[in-house]
Amino acid sequence: MKALTFAVLRLLADGEFHSGEDLANALGISRASICNALKGVDDAGLALYKIRGRGYRLVEPLQWLDKAKITAALGAHANRFNVELIDCIASSNTLLMQKAVLGALHGSVIAAEMQTHGRGRRGRSWHSNLGEALTFSVLWRTDQGVGALSGLSLVVGVALLRALKSLGVTGAALKWPNDVLHRYCKLAGILIEVQGEVLGPSLAVIGIGINLKLSEHTKRSIDQPTTDLCSITGAAPERNQALGCVLRHMAEVLDIFRAKGFKGLRAEWVEHHAYHNKNVRILLPDDGAQEGVVTGVDIDGALLVKSRSGERRYSTGEISLRAERVP
Repeated sequence: MKALTFAVLRLLADGEFHSGEDLANALGISRASICNALKGVDDAGLALYKIRGRGYRLVEPLQWLDKAKITAALGAHANRFNVELIDCIASSNTLLMQKAVLGALHGSVIAAEMQTHGRGRRGRSWHSNLGEALTFSVLWRTDQGVGALSGLSLVVGVALLRALKSLGVTGAALKWPNDVLHRYCKLAGILIEVQGEVLGPSLAVIGIGINLKLSEHTKRSIDQPTTDLCSITGAAPERNQALGCVLRHMAEVLDIFRAKGFKGLRAEWVEHHAYHNKNVRILLPDDGAQEGVVTGVDIDGALLVKSRSGERRYSTGEISLRAERVP
């Protein structure tokens, strides 16, 4: 969407009617420009009332990201993050990695109101429209080599689980290596991209997407069972509070990860693994498959699966995981 469209939508965010004339005067443009700016907003999942004599109104008010509110929600951790807000972006991970290469600081965050080409694991797309999700990326630097980042996606999963519990979500679980589920439906996803040297230093761009309140149109475009916080709790949390909450818990678990590696959080991760001790079918990149029982995860985050031929390790990025029978 165009920058002007975002400006108009911000004026409509309260969910009240605003005349085209009032909107035009507020932005110093013509009423025709207002009309043009609002064309196609339904493609972004927004429902808009247009009534002659009354003007425009969003069917549901929008919650916009606000840096001051996010900073307040971060509390004592506010000085650990530098949050940049962007209206519309292709991919927050892509942009933050570019900034990282140019020297962006540890703790840099890019949060987007809307992503047009959000990415998931193994080239999948992340689907969400304006206001439906939290989509953001965090830059984490370390003096250690890239090998020390093993298990990072699992560590971030623990942070998300802690944050969701703080937001009133019960029953959330983890799926190896980078998903958060609720009743075996995807609630959130993680994408880790790393760069660095074997002996260090190295960096990780941690991309996160959390479904807040997905439209039926968005749900139909997703090729797997999906849920959102509104469906689970009855109401989507305030977006700025939710983002601040997630970042606080990320700061805490990343401190543990820096000091102890994944083994410092391994027991907590296994406790919440949705597929622990369950029969699974592992789909391999070469289209082959293996069946067995998940017995745990190793100290480097590798999945451990016991089959007829013995216990095998599977590393991040090599497989997909599907339960043979979902309880």
